[in-house]
Amino acid sequence: MHAMRRLLSTVACVASLSLAAAGCAAWQAPADVSDAGLRDRAVKATKRDVRVSAAVLSADDSRRMLGVEVDRKRVQPVWIEVQNQTADPLWLLRPGTDPDYFSPLEIAWSVHMPLAEDANARIDEHLNKLGFKNPVLPDVTHAGLLFINPEHGVRLLNIDLLQRKALIPFSLFLSVPDDAGDERFAFSAYRYPDSAIKDRNTLAALRSELERLPCCATDPRGTAYGAPLNIIFVGESSDIGAALARRSYRRDMRPVDAVEQVFGRRPDIVGRKQSQAGAPATWVRAWLAPIRFEGRSVYLVQVGRPVGGRFAPPDATSVVLHEDVDEARNLLIQDMMYSGGLDKLGFVTGAGPASPTQPPTAFSGARYQSDGLRAVMFFATRPIGLSEVEFLDWEPYLDGRRSAARDGNDDARK
Repeated sequence: MHAMRRLLSTVACVASLSLAAAGCAAWQAPADVSDAGLRDRAVKATKRDVRVSAAVLSADDSRRMLGVEVDRKRVQPVWIEVQNQTADPLWLLRPGTDPDYFSPLEIAWSVHMPLAEDANARIDEHLNKLGFKNPVLPDVTHAGLLFINPEHGVRLLNIDLLQRKALIPFSLFLSVPDDAGDERFAFSAYRYPDSAIKDRNTLAALRSELERLPCCATDPRGTAYGAPLNIIFVGESSDIGAALARRSYRRDMRPVDAVEQVFGRRPDIVGRKQSQAGAPATWVRAWLAPIRFEGRSVYLVQVGRPVGGRFAPPDATSVVLHEDVDEARNLLIQDMMYSGGLDKLGFVTGAGPASPTQPPTAFSGARYQSDGLRAVMFFATRPIGLSEVEFLDWEPYLDGRRSAARDGNDDARK
């Protein structure tokens, strides 16, 4: 018996030493960490004596520069270069790029090997060295990597640089190299011919057009109504996208989205707010409308939440609309107010009131209730403070909420 125990102990010791030796030999610092290829295909922009460049790393880039395959960890490294020609130091604010960003040492820990202390220390040192470092001093050009959540096809990258008492914001559209040629992630913005677009230059004229837009989505045949279209976005796509990204909305088109159609087509873009272990809570489906306001785009939007909210199964094959669509609308408004990109807010008539005692039924079978109003949100380049948001004197939404509060109506609390 004692001999057997000694044998097992010896085997365990040898196995541990073998694992440790394998770990030490398994990872070596990459010899090639050049960013020349990234710089060549980077998207660039200049503003207020600051130049930024950015590119998404491919899986090959990650293996070459990092020595590990971080894409398997659902992480997307992005290379960023900042050239500071101002008189002040600049600080890159990572939450503006992705509120759920990863630090280099988090990524390093995720690829640590058992019983390989020395190798793991080298991984820590290497990834930390490649990470973007603050500050960027005057007359200095600095480059490094950010580790953020992945997007496919084309990613909108926010770069917020803090200067003394000022923010210098950039929004860049970057191609994701590993998705090139993949039809699942192909993205092309829908465009109307100029002759089909109504350009309105006053708020009164715009309001009139918005109130004539379709009330609801339809099924693909256009014969049955879907959920109401309860939001309108007005602004440049980069400003709208930047505001959504700052509040953890990510582009996420799913088969269930394609059945909701407006203007005879599926949504042009769909975003979902990621939260609690990656569960999608709120969806935002947007269609470009044949209207412009002072040259800016207008999007007709359907926002909703699934029954169960953040506790709904993230991999559910079917999604059931929560009946209180006004709650989803109001939560999106609050998100956008905190995004720093909301300039104006107003309300117009939309699908019409839907009583909770006699709720309409969408073609999906879901029932919903609503006050029938659409929130109209105007976006501008961040940052815009909460106190700077202008409330338009259109439909008296806030007065209605005060009346509901006096009557003890639950709607007043949303």
